[in-house]
Amino acid sequence: MYCPTRFAQSDASLMHALIAEHPLAMLVTHDDGQPDADHLPFELLLEEGVLRAHVARGNPVWRRAGQQVLVVFRGPSGYATPDRIEKVEKHGRVVPTWTYNVVHVHGRLQAIDDPAWLHALVERQTDHQEAALPDPWSVDDAPPEYTAALLGAIVGLEIAIDRIEGKWKTEPPPRLR
Repeated sequence: MYCPTRFAQSDASLMHALIAEHPLAMLVTHDDGQPDADHLPFELLLEEGVLRAHVARGNPVWRRAGQQVLVVFRGPSGYATPDRIEKVEKHGRVVPTWTYNVVHVHGRLQAIDDPAWLHALVERQTDHQEAALPDPWSVDDAPPEYTAALLGAIVGLEIAIDRIEGKWKTEPPPRLR
């Protein structure tokens, strides 16, 4: 990712917060030399230094275990029009831009095909998403045989984090003002 110094985000807690608040990410892999992307909700386990998700067994991405991958998390973004006052002050030397916050996580993909591991993952992800609802649904609300069948139809993904980088382009850069 091209990241001028003024936009580089080095505060790990801010990057971790973006991942927690915007867990749907793009997992970038390659298949026969061609880039591929899957959009998956991830959980970040800081104490283990990993990202975890799951996919349908029919999704071939889990067969790419061992690959170095990129996971892209996007936070708030939007078009930023030039400020009218600055336009006058700068004799029209302003331009519009796009503001955004992103986190790139690099690591190696691993596939996990363990029903207990998958059950714990699905429970944590569900509990996290349902926590704010007035009557939260739980994995235990589904019949056990139904849950077991669904767990057999998915494969877990774990990415050991090698590197994490953030870009916070939240205001027009100074040279554009």
